[in-house]
Amino acid sequence: MTILLNDQPHAAADAATLAALLAERGQADRKGIAVAVNDTVIPRAAWPAHTLRDNDRVLIIQATQGG
Repeated sequence: MTILLNDQPHAAADAATLAALLAERGQADRKGIAVAVNDTVIPRAAWPAHTLRDNDRVLIIQATQGG
C-alpha cells in the first residue's frame, strides 16, 4: 500500500502498524516526537495497535528547542 509520509509517497506493508513504520525509520524509541494520521494525533501508547490504511496521511513532528 502507499501512504503519504510527511507529504511524500511511501510504500508500506499491508496492515502495517504505526509502530512498525516508526521502527522501520529508526524513530520508534525517539523522545520528543508526535505523530498524526489523517490530521488526528495518535498517542504513543496507541502506536502498536494503530493499523495504517492505503492513502493514510502520516505526519511525524520532531520537537525542537528554541526561543
